[in-house]
Amino acid sequence: MKRAGRPASRVGRGAPRRLLSAGALCALGALVAAGCGPSATSRGLPGVAALSGRSQGQPPVAPGGSAEVAPSPPSTGPASTDAPTTAPPPTVDPGTLGQTRAVPVKDQQFVGEMAMFWQAVTTGQAALATPAFFPETAYIQLKSLYNDRSDWTYRLMAHFALDIQAVHNLLGPAAASARLVSVNLGPARWIPPDACANRLGYWNSLNSRVVYSSGGTIRSFGIAALDGWRGEWYIIHLGSEQPPPGRGVVDAPQIGTGEAGDGGGC
Repeated sequence: MKRAGRPASRVGRGAPRRLLSAGALCALGALVAAGCGPSATSRGLPGVAALSGRSQGQPPVAPGGSAEVAPSPPSTGPASTDAPTTAPPPTVDPGTLGQTRAVPVKDQQFVGEMAMFWQAVTTGQAALATPAFFPETAYIQLKSLYNDRSDWTYRLMAHFALDIQAVHNLLGPAAASARLVSVNLGPARWIPPDACANRLGYWNSLNSRVVYSSGGTIRSFGIAALDGWRGEWYIIHLGSEQPPPGRGVVDAPQIGTGEAGDGGGC
């Protein structure tokens, strides 16, 4: 899933998905030295404000056609913080089910996953963000690589953990008090089967923005790429689609909300 490069300032420092097996989680713990503690729920997480932003539209897609951009309708306003911030946990690993053409939206599941992601960022415990990361079982279905499983574990998830640590380092001493304001999605587009080393089609969104408040100032950084599975968004690349070996990256950090947008590529 490569994209054309876009100019962006990046801050990097050296320091990972949904229903993760105990063995895989412990392997991840070894990568990030975060341990194999139980996952926290996102309801009532400190530092999580109401998430706002745009849901993606649902344009028709011609089979085998080129990637298409789905225009985003106007925001319907922030969700109430009094409402539950997580959807009920799924009883079936979504990665064991087939892909669909459903356009991912910012639903309760997405809001809950982003709350977990933010807790990982503010604590530096990358394992907490696994529900927000693209499921391993779905990745194995999606890709046409000879080493799908090890690629997910040792490249994608390992870099996700490094990138979370890099963002945590960027927040510095103010990490504990930083509040998540919104996750503003880039346009959604359909990547057809057989493109980008994938055997299945999928929805893709590049250059989304994580907006947060720290010390009374609104700041933001990017999510390099989210991929869709069965109508839900998951992070697949946080700091960069082509990160430097062994080093975490923060994608285009800046004061203000920044601008979500499509950068091309996969």
